[in-house]
Amino acid sequence: MQTIFVQVKCELGEAYNVADSAIMDIEEVSEVHSTSGQYDLMMKCYLKDDTDIGRFVTENIQKIRGVKDTFTIITFKAFS
Repeated sequence: MQTIFVQVKCELGEAYNVADSAIMDIEEVSEVHSTSGQYDLMMKCYLKDDTDIGRFVTENIQKIRGVKDTFTIITFKAFS
């Protein structure tokens, strides 16, 4: 299992709709947080090891109505 975070910039007024769509429609999205700064949302996604990350983001996250831009962070190790 691989974990990625996707920061999402939304069209004005669409952040809540984008967050709802991501949670409801994309199984791999486990959490969506609203954030301050250049991006409106941060999505935590769990992907199978053989998933093409670029394809996942472009075919799932970027196609949500209201998404303007994304920035993907690939993680290596979780510490607890």
